[in-house]
Amino acid sequence: MPEKSTAENVFQNLRSKGLRVTPQREKILQIFMELEEGTHLSAEDLFKVLSGKNENISLATTYRTLKLLSQFGYLRELDFAEGHKHYELNQDKKPHHHIICLNCNKTIEFEDDVIIQIGEKIALERGLELVDIQFKIYAVCPNEHDDESRTHRA
Repeated sequence: MPEKSTAENVFQNLRSKGLRVTPQREKILQIFMELEEGTHLSAEDLFKVLSGKNENISLATTYRTLKLLSQFGYLRELDFAEGHKHYELNQDKKPHHHIICLNCNKTIEFEDDVIIQIGEKIALERGLELVDIQFKIYAVCPNEHDDESRTHRA
């Protein structure tokens, strides 16, 4: 995971790996750096933000850039079992996990050192280098226990 970075540090790192730093990549990373902590964007969400800022970046370029920035560890790719990935900035943050409501898709972040320790232990026992730990709990919000909510999940 990268250390605390400015956008320029990220781009210097990408250049050092032989990758071009395009205006589209700059814009996308800047959007993630400006997001409120705990915000997760799908490619479609990001595309809407870009369109709202009158950025002429295609959805295909958006997907490719998200994948690239994830591969290099600047974004964290998350799967919340919604049929598409979400992304968040992967720097300056302590490793954290997510609780996802199955009805409203609300996502709550939490930290737990025990989960990290177990992941590190398992990776070490198997001779692997730990890259990321993503522990997810799927639950139902307390206010969504009515009969109608259960019917939708069945």
